[in-house]
Amino acid sequence: MARRTAGRMLAAAVAVTLIATLTLAGSAQARTVQQINAGADAALARFQQQVSGSTALLARARGVLVFSEVIKAGAGIGGEYGEGVLRVGGRSVAYYSFASASVGLQFGLQKKDIIILFLAEEALRQFQAKGPNEGWQVGVDGSIVLVDVGANASIDSSKVNQPIVAFVVGQKGLMFNLTLEGSKITKLNK
Repeated sequence: MARRTAGRMLAAAVAVTLIATLTLAGSAQARTVQQINAGADAALARFQQQVSGSTALLARARGVLVFSEVIKAGAGIGGEYGEGVLRVGGRSVAYYSFASASVGLQFGLQKKDIIILFLAEEALRQFQAKGPNEGWQVGVDGSIVLVDVGANASIDSSKVNQPIVAFVVGQKGLMFNLTLEGSKITKLNK
């Protein structure tokens, strides 16, 4: 009897999580250009406030792709979704979605900001060359180095020399042991 009850509770939790994932992804998809830009401004401000040296690194970037409030949810099967903006020279030039799926030991809901810096002009150009129907897959179309700054949350921008680097920032600061491999970034018609 206890096993049956535990199984029902797990099934209910899975159903609730999947419904929440679909609902949150649907509401995120409905974000306006103004909402995406405001979210990007807030995410960049959090990043600069939480990570020492980030301002110098942002100044070096040829382009900055900012996904604010990416939602990740899962119960055995997980997914994440968010919308963001590519800024070049401080101007918003295009809008993108970020999506990935995963299978494994996971349960819960998480919100995070993903900030991707294109430090090489060629890397930015290759990223922008992908059309809206193609998408750009991390690890297939290009590699992104996920920067782990450690507990001191400080970056020496002169030592960051990869073409594309990314930071994942949560509500409580930089998040660790994450990967963006397999995630798909697709241009939106906004």
